[in-house]
Amino acid sequence: MLRNIILQILQFFYQPFSKVMPWQTFRYLACGGGNTVLDIALYSICYNLVLHKQIVHLGAIDMSAHIAALFMAMAVTFPTGFLLSKYVVFSESNLRGRVQLFRYFMLVGICILLNYLFMKMFVDQLHFYPTIGKIFTTALVVIFSYLTQKKFTFKVKQQA
Repeated sequence: MLRNIILQILQFFYQPFSKVMPWQTFRYLACGGGNTVLDIALYSICYNLVLHKQIVHLGAIDMSAHIAALFMAMAVTFPTGFLLSKYVVFSESNLRGRVQLFRYFMLVGICILLNYLFMKMFVDQLHFYPTIGKIFTTALVVIFSYLTQKKFTFKVKQQA
């Protein structure tokens, strides 16, 4: 039911874009964009209001606030991203759900690594403000993620 409501809302907003992009691309941009906005908002809230820009002490490990906030936000956006991708964006995929989940998990693992490396580069090396670094990081990772999801995680397997 929720899937149908989301699709109806997206269909309404798709009309002006129907001549310039395919329906699936629009669904990905809308769902991925919404999840990305959620991710950046959660990141900013965690970094500024929850962690107060302070180092997080985890026993023998000290983690900078901008990296801890990255993982905190992903704890929410991983499941929402998977569910939106599976049921709204790439619903025509005929791969088994557990295969999709495993592949999505692998993709997210790679995206976590990319997020970490880009954040370290933008914030620690190039001295960007963390939220700005997160925005640049997100743009790069989203491009990689879309291509990987379309061609690997949720691909449509040809029937023999």
